[in-house]
Amino acid sequence: MSFINYASREINCKIVYYGPGLCGKTTNLQFIYRKIKPESKGKMISLATETERTLFFDFLPLLLGDIKGFKTRFHLYTVPGQIFYDASRKLILKGVDGIVFVCDSQLDRMDANIESFENMKVNLEEQGYNLNNIPYVLQYNKRDLPNIVPISELKKLLNVDGVPDFEAAAPRGIGVFESLKVIVKLVLIELKKGA
Repeated sequence: MSFINYASREINCKIVYYGPGLCGKTTNLQFIYRKIKPESKGKMISLATETERTLFFDFLPLLLGDIKGFKTRFHLYTVPGQIFYDASRKLILKGVDGIVFVCDSQLDRMDANIESFENMKVNLEEQGYNLNNIPYVLQYNKRDLPNIVPISELKKLLNVDGVPDFEAAAPRGIGVFESLKVIVKLVLIELKKGA
């Protein structure tokens, strides 16, 4: 899944932030982008739709560590949250190395979370991937808002595989880098297995 560029001695890994519309995927990437040192990042590219404030995708390379003399570069993407952008979601998942599923903790968003999670699994399967073979973490975002679902209930609904999960309030940066660090670590572990 990762792409190796022998000329530049880089391993390029793709991490996709997936979740329902307005759950905080873009907010996560914007916070990360603001906090990363300028020399460690490329340009953030966004394609906004006419009807949504959701960005079509964000692109952010991060330089982290070496594997057998190769630099590791991470590219972070978001998928559009709205279901009618399903073709774009599938395209963005192509070549994925790791996933951060961003859940909206608000009570009235539970159906959207479940629908998005199931959609992610279907889109992965259609491309020959199995979620059980891809590193992923869950982020329970918007924990700072009223009318949120208890963590125990979110875990029961969405974290049936017992993957690492995090409480978050993305605009304030709570849980944002914790989620990123763990998914990067899991992707690196998979890379080293294949090295």
